Amino acid sequence: MLRSSAAAGKGGRILAAKQVNPTRMELTRLKKKRITAIRGHKLLKDKRDELMRQYLDLVRENMEVRKKVEAGIRSANKNFVIAKAGMSEAALNTALMAPKQEVNLEAGEKNVMSVDIPTFQYKTRTADENDIYSYGFAFTSGDLDGAVKSLADVLPDMIRLAECEKACQLMAAEIEKTRRRVNALEHVIIPETEQSIKYITMKLDENERSTQIRLMKVKDMMLEETHHYSEK
Repeated sequence: MLRSSAAAGKGGRILAAKQVNPTRMELTRLKKKRITAIRGHKLLKDKRDELMRQYLDLVRENMEVRKKVEAGIRSANKNFVIAKAGMSEAALNTALMAPKQEVNLEAGEKNVMSVDIPTFQYKTRTADENDIYSYGFAFTSGDLDGAVKSLADVLPDMIRLAECEKACQLMAAEIEKTRRRVNALEHVIIPETEQSIKYITMKLDENERSTQIRLMKVKDMMLEETHHYSEK
């Protein structure tokens, strides 16, 4: 185990030696890069955590809204089945043939932690709530009224469900992208930068010691030459 660790360390030094120029300018650049990477790592972790918090809130809301939408649709389907049983198919088709109310949907977006989330706003052509009924009440079943009313009531929840569904998809993709960036900084960029800094520091210290040794030898040679000259 120790042998493999030593080999890995040696390999790391060789890799650093191939990729890094051991100069003081490069050392300064790498130290600045390490500071920037550490700061970016912290910011991305904070972003990831906040995205996760908002994502979980959206997921919970999505589940609640989905239950309401499904309950509303079940109620509308039940009323439609009962109305169809009490009315002829021709009368039912005639009653629903010409809608009286119109709905206009406007799409926008809002930015949440650098994620553009779609928003939907709807407006009806008229403000009268009774305009959802496109037929007269004399020749139709009351269950048809309940079905139409159930669909009208569930419309805002359906629009909100569409917002939540798309927002969850976009935020999940952003969380995954942010997670990959955090891991790249934490496990690749920062360790490699620190390894390069360590390598350059060792090389500079080694060069400095070699320079000092050469100076000491030159000094000794000069002293020796001076001493021999004085004896002559």
